[in-house]
Amino acid sequence: MVSKSISASPSPNRSFEAINFLCTLTDLNKAFADTLRLQVLRLLRGESFGVLELCKILGIRQSALSHHLKILATAEIVSTRKEGNSIFYRRSLLRDDDPYREIKESILESVDKIPLPNDIKRRIEHIQVERAEQSLSFFRKNADKFQEKQGLIVEHADYATSIHDVIASLNISDESQILEVGPGEGKLLSELTKKFKNLVALDNSREMLEKCKSTISSSNCKGVKFLLGDTSIALSKSIKSDLLILNMVLHHISTPAKTFEDASSLLNWGGHLLIVDLSRHDQDWVRDSCGDIWLGFEEADLNHWGSKANLEVGQSSYLSLRNGFQIQMRVFTKKINPN
Repeated sequence: MVSKSISASPSPNRSFEAINFLCTLTDLNKAFADTLRLQVLRLLRGESFGVLELCKILGIRQSALSHHLKILATAEIVSTRKEGNSIFYRRSLLRDDDPYREIKESILESVDKIPLPNDIKRRIEHIQVERAEQSLSFFRKNADKFQEKQGLIVEHADYATSIHDVIASLNISDESQILEVGPGEGKLLSELTKKFKNLVALDNSREMLEKCKSTISSSNCKGVKFLLGDTSIALSKSIKSDLLILNMVLHHISTPAKTFEDASSLLNWGGHLLIVDLSRHDQDWVRDSCGDIWLGFEEADLNHWGSKANLEVGQSSYLSLRNGFQIQMRVFTKKINPN
């Protein structure tokens, strides 16, 4: 008997998977094969922008830009989030199980090396100023009522015990310098004076900083310095801290990604960044009522910004509130200087 070798034909499932892989690879190549789309990806390097903001930066009509954004979204290179009536775009986070991760990573690394033209930088700065002014305008008008408005979302007492537990777990000495950005009326800061001797209150709203001073003074607290400005002002004064706190503040800041970078520069080696903020939500009324720019944050976004800023992700704690909001407490640590 003569034996015959039978060659196995590919199964229908394998054929489908191969075709699907090639189709996705085609979409990916198409997405990268355009100068304007690469420009968009460069702009989204560490920031998210709304469609109209991208139109202003690039000097292009919304109808033309939407076509390019759709191609990038189809290829899963960018993702969207709704902020009120606007759609904001950001780069999709690269997943370990993405079969195209190396391709995306290689191209995006090359794109990121491209310097931004000066006119583009000016337009970005203009948009960031507009965002910041929106927040400052709210606090100028509502400084006397801010505590009441903030109470619509959460009271400090609702999570005070939890935040102090997190800080205690970091084993920071009482001689360490603590920097709180946007201390509000100073409730947390006044509590921290009982544990730490060197504290700095940094706020870009003169009205809110005066409210904080009043709280500290009436509580007869010592060891607090007050600084008017944002994190860039603190950097210009070479301030260094062992613990930097952003307590219910990040959603008021126009450029969260840059805030992470500034925080990293303001921290001593081994220092900690403590973010206390809202998890992602869809309650748009907080924009007008509380002056929020962002509707909370995804955990993955905070992790991404922290990683880009040379910060290691640490412990996390979450607290759900009765009104549907959730508070997240996230610790990021500046990597020890290898030298």
